[in-house]
Amino acid sequence: MADCRGLDLSPGRRLRTRVAGIFLFLPLLARLRFDQIVQRADYPGSEMVPAVAALLGLLTLKLLDKERRSHISDFNFDEALGLFAGLNVLPKATFAADYSYRTRRQHQQQLLVGWISALAPLLFPHGKIFALDFHAIPFRGDPTALDNHFLPRRGKAGPSVLGFFAQESESRVLCYANADLTRADQPGELMHFVEFWQGITGHDPQWLYFDSKVVPYAELSRVNQRGIHFVTIRRRGAAVVRRLRRLSPQAWQHAVIDTPKRCHQRIRFVDETIRLPGYEGTIRQLAVDGLGREQPTLFLSNNLAETARSLIIRYAGRNAVEDGLGAGVNFFHLDCLASEVRLNVDLDVALTVLANGCYRWLAHQLRGFDKSAPKRVYRKFVETGGRVEIQPDRILVRFDKRSHNPILREAQLDKGCPPIPWLGNRTVAFAYP
Repeated sequence: MADCRGLDLSPGRRLRTRVAGIFLFLPLLARLRFDQIVQRADYPGSEMVPAVAALLGLLTLKLLDKERRSHISDFNFDEALGLFAGLNVLPKATFAADYSYRTRRQHQQQLLVGWISALAPLLFPHGKIFALDFHAIPFRGDPTALDNHFLPRRGKAGPSVLGFFAQESESRVLCYANADLTRADQPGELMHFVEFWQGITGHDPQWLYFDSKVVPYAELSRVNQRGIHFVTIRRRGAAVVRRLRRLSPQAWQHAVIDTPKRCHQRIRFVDETIRLPGYEGTIRQLAVDGLGREQPTLFLSNNLAETARSLIIRYAGRNAVEDGLGAGVNFFHLDCLASEVRLNVDLDVALTVLANGCYRWLAHQLRGFDKSAPKRVYRKFVETGGRVEIQPDRILVRFDKRSHNPILREAQLDKGCPPIPWLGNRTVAFAYP
């Protein structure tokens, strides 16, 4: 069974694993002092399985492309993966599930604060622009206590846990998540993220991109009062569309959105200032035709200096968060949940943020793979067999022959690796045939 007290770190011990590439993440976890992040978050633990080992055991599933916690049993006899988490073997599925129910939203909040505070200087030291979105995680059991939310893959509303995500636009790193939400909490979640970022960096975000369902107009007013620029879209009311269609052709201006690979480049737009219910003062509205929609798209922004073309291009960057959530569903298996307890899902969502950061860091270190999706990085680097050898002062990972090993060798991920507390303060080193 999993037990850190019986962890065998005897020099000369050799362990064979088919996913030796997971040790590529150890230099990052050691550099960020993952053990201290977990301790400050005050996660529960025991003498047999400390909190750091418990979190690392659950994080392993995210890093290894495993769909459900029950699939942790596939690795019960892989001692090398247990070593990664500071255990002799990974915990059983029952422990993983039970542990998740012992956590609270406060634990996840502090975990994200510590993680992003440490990761931001490495990947997005000047993070100012963020894309925000909600994602409904479907529940496949008895829908006793869950709200109904629209599920795009089903094309209808259904019982689900609502998650909120924020992604730093330039690095494409998920930097905030919350799945402990009810429908009543939804309108104020954007400001919760603003306060989260303010607490970490001491300043508000500079730009926010989100769609019309994220916040009501009154919340937009609060964002404006804090001096944060935003671009969002407005729902097309029938009266608004009729008014726009009655405008003369001379009222429309023309522009070219010549971003690479864009299908609809020639657009026309009406740039005007309007008032909205619940929003203090006036707000800028861009009605844009030619984006591939039957009706004009209505953009809203509180920035009056940016050109219309620039605002449209800025909002197009919000697609990155949808791509990121798509990767979360596809690779990190956000939708493979069967719990109606939001806190249980909240831990899984927080671990998705951690795993996303790990893969963005690894991709950033590998020449030519800095923009690669996690699945590609996993297939070419992480899913590599090898032998793990315990030495007196380090953990030596010898990778099997693979065509991409020269890229790992060039990256020198183990160079300057700090001691790893949960591995007897040993460092990690990588060797290639």
